[in-house]
Amino acid sequence: MSGKYIAAWLGAIATIPFLLGVGQTPGISGHYLETRSCDVYTGPCFANGEMGQTGKEAILVWKVTDGNWQGVDLDGLSVIAVVHTEHTMGDLRYDPRYGKAVLLVDETATETQREALAAYAQHKAGNLIKSVVAIQSTPISAELGTCSGSGCATVTAGDLVEVRTRCMGAEDHVCGNERTFYPPLIEVDNAYPVYTQVAAYQGDGLDLTWADMELRGTFLATFAN
Repeated sequence: MSGKYIAAWLGAIATIPFLLGVGQTPGISGHYLETRSCDVYTGPCFANGEMGQTGKEAILVWKVTDGNWQGVDLDGLSVIAVVHTEHTMGDLRYDPRYGKAVLLVDETATETQREALAAYAQHKAGNLIKSVVAIQSTPISAELGTCSGSGCATVTAGDLVEVRTRCMGAEDHVCGNERTFYPPLIEVDNAYPVYTQVAAYQGDGLDLTWADMELRGTFLATFAN
């Protein structure tokens, strides 16, 4: 076989993985919400008063707008991790990276998609949700976007989860020394704090329920892999 034909043959072989999608890196992107049971945007004096007392609960929401995970198309689907730890999440004295979690996966997803949603949440949150005590399928509505009007985001997951937020205003600067005291618990993009009007979990998987109101305790962000 001449060199010209060998080169053409090798070139044809090289295009097969591309045509079949083999070896392509999966991509996934969307909007993210994280609400905590303490102020994340606050002054050090307020944070020190809460540390060790609050901030042991969190609700993490991923809404996929485009892409797939492990080869499974997840466009338009959502997954929620409800987390409880023994110490304030983000407290550098303890840095509790191990917690118990309940995963809520979109009821409209297929069984394969539900498994992929749970796998993605576990991949992103790592040890924070290493101990998953339950995975439940439930209807999820997640409106996560830029601040507009009276509210920034609304999330419901059946009768298990409710989150409502609004934009920060001048009235939310209490001591004049506020900053983003705690960063988001996982790696995300474009994170900014918003005001928690309500953040509630009423399930039974964690042996506790909560309903937090009127906190500077939520992040909105985007994610992409």
